[in-house]
Amino acid sequence: MDYIPEPTIRPFPDFNAVEDATLLRKAMKGFGTDEQAIIDILCNRSNSQRQQIKEAFTREFGRDLIADLKSELGGKFEDVIVGLMDPPVEYMCNQLHKAMEGMGTDEATIVEIVCSRNNREIKEIVDTYERLHNRPLAEHLCSETESSFRRLLTLLVTVRSINSIYSSSYQKVTYFMIFQCVMQGVREEFNVDSDKAREDAQSLYDAGEGKWGTDEEVFNKVFTHSSHAQLRLVFQEYKSISGGKCIEESLRSELSGELLDGIMAIVECVQDKVLFYANRLHKAMEGLGTNDVTLIRIIVSRSEIDLANIKRAYEKIYNKTLISAVKQSETSGDYKRALLSIIGDA
Repeated sequence: MDYIPEPTIRPFPDFNAVEDATLLRKAMKGFGTDEQAIIDILCNRSNSQRQQIKEAFTREFGRDLIADLKSELGGKFEDVIVGLMDPPVEYMCNQLHKAMEGMGTDEATIVEIVCSRNNREIKEIVDTYERLHNRPLAEHLCSETESSFRRLLTLLVTVRSINSIYSSSYQKVTYFMIFQCVMQGVREEFNVDSDKAREDAQSLYDAGEGKWGTDEEVFNKVFTHSSHAQLRLVFQEYKSISGGKCIEESLRSELSGELLDGIMAIVECVQDKVLFYANRLHKAMEGLGTNDVTLIRIIVSRSEIDLANIKRAYEKIYNKTLISAVKQSETSGDYKRALLSIIGDA
């Protein structure tokens, strides 16, 4: 569903980077920390303005603002504030890296970031990831995931050069999979073809409902190579071919595990990206405990894109405001106040 993105954080009027830097230094200097002053400034400035504040802080005081924030803050409040200070694409890359580093892999984070982005966003992430972490994103994804899910992810990302792939020492099968990803290209974002939609819908049916077993490669190909507009046509055609069965129902009966999660995320974003994020926020706060990592990532990363749209969708679906949901969640203290400031009361 197409929409006009509405952020909750916009450039602050009458902005003065030196003045903000001075106030931040005062908030962290001496005994104690004025956390509310930090929230009032950094949760109400655009990322571009925060980068100017960071530069002014170093220029005026000879200090690193990020280092000072980390030394004065802690816990989830620190995660919110330091996350706001990262340039948006670097923040996403760091979130991906955290999802794959150490023991275990956070597949839900990978799905949310990789499966929801368009070509331009993916290219920015791929380029930045290698610059920040000295490792091609596709190769890192291949090393941390398996089977058809790995294939889905490698088809969704772009690798800048074959040389960067062969510079690592991973298995030849990994090289081959990434090479195929490069050769096959990335998602076509602007072509809409009704004949191709019928063909792809039939291919999906034949690969799943129409046979014993499931040809997962067909699902991967269709869902990674078609534009969102094209996929909407495919879903319509699929419903006709399958006798009224929607694509989501068929996917749940044919796929499972991380591959199902990844392709379902694509389907949800094709149909309504705002709803996709609203549902993720609700899931992060429902029941006992709060998935703080997801809650912070979505609120921080969407604050200058479409968090206002997500707020409206959340209220419509769950009959409560996002503000009230966060207030009722297990967040607390400065952490909660920072989230509420980013979301805004309007």
